[in-house]
Amino acid sequence: MRTANPALNAKTFTALPRIADPAGAMTIQGTVNKTLLMLALLLIPAAWVWRQFFTSGNPQAIMPWLYIGIFGGLIVAFITIFKKQWSPVTAPLYSVLEGLAIGGISAFFEAQFPGIVIQAVALTFGTLLCLLLVYKSGIIKVTANFRLGVVAATGGIAIIYVITIVLGLFGIRMPYIHDSGLIGIGFSLFVVTIAALNLVLDFDFIENGAASGAPKFMEWYAAFGLMVTLIWLYLEILRLLAKIRSRR
Repeated sequence: MRTANPALNAKTFTALPRIADPAGAMTIQGTVNKTLLMLALLLIPAAWVWRQFFTSGNPQAIMPWLYIGIFGGLIVAFITIFKKQWSPVTAPLYSVLEGLAIGGISAFFEAQFPGIVIQAVALTFGTLLCLLLVYKSGIIKVTANFRLGVVAATGGIAIIYVITIVLGLFGIRMPYIHDSGLIGIGFSLFVVTIAALNLVLDFDFIENGAASGAPKFMEWYAAFGLMVTLIWLYLEILRLLAKIRSRR
């Protein structure tokens, strides 16, 4: 059971005890319910930061919340990955912190490209629904080669982003792939596709986790893993739409 999602890697369930009592075991429905709750916890602070941005008219007013969301969310994510048993507390906290970050980032994009956020949200949830239906229908089968391909592509994207960040610290900008030209749009389309395929791996991994009788707290952890992928997918769609809009 391998996935490119850092929260749902191959060792996620291996060290956990198998729960014989169904009442204390992870279920798919329980994971869905907790994912919906985490989405709500993300949207509330996101809407608050969004309101602060457009009410004040001063982008600097939300910068502290943006940084708290980005760095706080990153720290809590690592804590959740290494301390899965804490996920009933850390997973909701992650959603709240990411909500601060997503609200700020979305507001900046919306100010530059009016209407772009609702398009990105619709495409994100539309992609989630479509891939879930395709996965459940068996049209996409999660084979070993499928997993390997998605994991390799995700790793390659991660390396490119790390190189971009390191070069940026020295004032060097990586050309083409982050621009609004055809190469940049093509790269963003590729990243969006890989992010979407990670959802399929997550579905398969969660289904296997529920079948293996993982502890109940893993519902929170699995919901956290899905949120990681959904947030990545949303941000990549937002970047893709921004590149397309900037060409007009």
